[in-house]
Amino acid sequence: MEIVLERPIWTFIFIVVCTVTHILQYFTNLWYYLAFYPAYFLDLPWTFVTSIFLHANFEHLLFNMIALFFFGLALENMVGRKLFVTIFFLSGIVGNIGYLVTALYPTVPAIGASGAIYGVVGTLVVLTPFRKVFLYGLFPIPLVAVVAFWVLLDVLGLFAPTGIASGAHLGGVIVGAIFGWYLRRKMVIVRYM
Repeated sequence: MEIVLERPIWTFIFIVVCTVTHILQYFTNLWYYLAFYPAYFLDLPWTFVTSIFLHANFEHLLFNMIALFFFGLALENMVGRKLFVTIFFLSGIVGNIGYLVTALYPTVPAIGASGAIYGVVGTLVVLTPFRKVFLYGLFPIPLVAVVAFWVLLDVLGLFAPTGIASGAHLGGVIVGAIFGWYLRRKMVIVRYM
């Protein structure tokens, strides 16, 4: 499989869209019709996608956009624009399915790009498991260790609910890992130290 290297643009587009929709959430209640409610997924099927671009508060947006910036740029640089967009959307959609099957209260909505970002990270960890991630900007840790810790927290979160959509995170990371496994078999990966 030949990958044509392109400058990443979709990472930036997704960050801008998430930021703009978050600002609009303060001025309108339309987001109620864009959030993903497990109880109403048949009536509001577009919310499998639209909920990805909404966020609960500024901190939620900030942390997701920081993760998308670093992990998204790395993956989009590696696999190209089209594959990146595919991974992002499929991971976000399957993340919402993960929330659908694990939600204790089906009328509580899920919003956020976390499932999609977990998919990006899931792909990246399979392609470059020993890529260094700097914890608090100081301590280099292999990406595989960081992702294993995040996944463990989300598995535990299924049994001890915290208000975080752990099922969405797990759904996204599973899709990402599957993409990573497929891509790893099809292309040569540059190893990062």
